[in-house]
Amino acid sequence: MKKNNLLKNIANSPVLWIVLSLLIALFMWTYVASQDTEEFKKTFTGVRVQLVGEDILRNSRNMVITNVSTPTVNVEVVGPRRIVSALDEDDLVAQIDVSKLTLAAVTTQTYKIIFPDGTDTSSLSTLSRTPETVVFTVSELIDKQIPVRGSFEGTSLEGYVAEAPVFNPATITVSGPEIYLKNIKYAWLTFGAGEEVDHTITRTVPFVLRDNNDEDYYNDMISFDTNEIEARLTIIRQKVVPLEVSIEYASGATPDNTKVTIEPGSVTLSGDSELLDAMNQIVLATINTKDFSSSFTETYLIRIDDGLVNQSGVTEAKVTVELSDLVSDKFIIRNIAYINLTEGYEAELITSAITVTLRGPEEQLMALKAENIRAVVDLEDYLNSTGTFNLTPKIYVDGFPDVGEVGEVPQISIALKEAEGNS
Repeated sequence: MKKNNLLKNIANSPVLWIVLSLLIALFMWTYVASQDTEEFKKTFTGVRVQLVGEDILRNSRNMVITNVSTPTVNVEVVGPRRIVSALDEDDLVAQIDVSKLTLAAVTTQTYKIIFPDGTDTSSLSTLSRTPETVVFTVSELIDKQIPVRGSFEGTSLEGYVAEAPVFNPATITVSGPEIYLKNIKYAWLTFGAGEEVDHTITRTVPFVLRDNNDEDYYNDMISFDTNEIEARLTIIRQKVVPLEVSIEYASGATPDNTKVTIEPGSVTLSGDSELLDAMNQIVLATINTKDFSSSFTETYLIRIDDGLVNQSGVTEAKVTVELSDLVSDKFIIRNIAYINLTEGYEAELITSAITVTLRGPEEQLMALKAENIRAVVDLEDYLNSTGTFNLTPKIYVDGFPDVGEVGEVPQISIALKEAEGNS
């Protein structure tokens, strides 16, 4: 009975519980302390590589970083378990200071592991790094002028023609590392897709860069002096205009027996609508049928007004004139006279006969007699002239209106002098 009372008294003793509490607390403190100081290793994969000082490098030295060999690294860290185990990959940064770099070159740099603010790093160390260094290129920033090119993707309506598009600006400035700019050839744009146009249009559109292989080229490190280009497409009127010649009919030639062939028969012109609306034909030349016997062929320049464009590209036209149902023959003219001699002057015909070619219907030429043909020299322009002159006479074929001279008419020599007693 006394033994039970003793145990009961011990169990109810405050001193005992105090001692037990102290022992338990001491055990727990010893356990936690051992956990805090226990060495712990951990590998962090995918730690972000961070470059600091790039703004200084750009602003003070006009250089940038390109071609970084890796965006992340792997790091093995050792230290107290309570510190290391609380960290993950996003808490660490592999940092490289590039602000003091001065040369444009490929460089290899070590990095510094940065832990979160407040981390006791005195007991931490890195056992390994993969890779141990980061390689990148320090590139000089340059400007490059490149041309703007593009195409209209719509349709010009019938009767209208689209000229080559014009771009404003015609060139743009691209800026960036030289290693990237050397691949850029031009800026490319398209506009007007699906549009049907009959008038000049202007569109402001974005562009893309293209490389030496004419493929689209993108790079975040390249900047431009503009992001949009103004594209202008000039639309002009187009019209097919026939080619013609003016025919002066004579010596038996009439529209009915004259055939005119023009090759090409027309040209396609483009230009101002008012000019084209007023142009219904282009007259190449005036042809007198007296200048040839039965046929005539000549090539003429196709002349167009300023402001119009010959879309056909043909600059000359071949003209052939052919006469039918007419014959020609040579005749000697002895019936030579002069008219309009100035009063008080005398004229002496030195030439007594000339040979001319006459053309007309065969039955009329067969019926001609010498008395029907005259050569007459007009002296109207030689009022007070004296001396000997070679003049071209006019040929008359009396009674045969469909017969006349063709080709060159020989000149007649005539002497003029003042009449005796008139001086």
